[in-house]
Amino acid sequence: MALKTSFLVQPFEIHRKRLRPARQEAAQTESGALKKAENLAKRVPGAAALKIVADDETGELEGVTILGQWGEVPDDFAESLQG
Repeated sequence: MALKTSFLVQPFEIHRKRLRPARQEAAQTESGALKKAENLAKRVPGAAALKIVADDETGELEGVTILGQWGEVPDDFAESLQG
């Protein structure tokens, strides 16, 4: 089992007066994800930087960590990552 770590930025947008996830953006490093999320949150309602660890062979998720979040992020965002 080979674990692979990736970094993503999850922006959020307002759609029909509700906050919802927009298209995720990949980042090369943890610091890159943090900077990208912080800058993106200046243009959209909110953003979060994520660290994702998954099995490289099966794609099975080992864990997701929220590195940081800026602006408006849904209240249940952390819980939604667990499920």
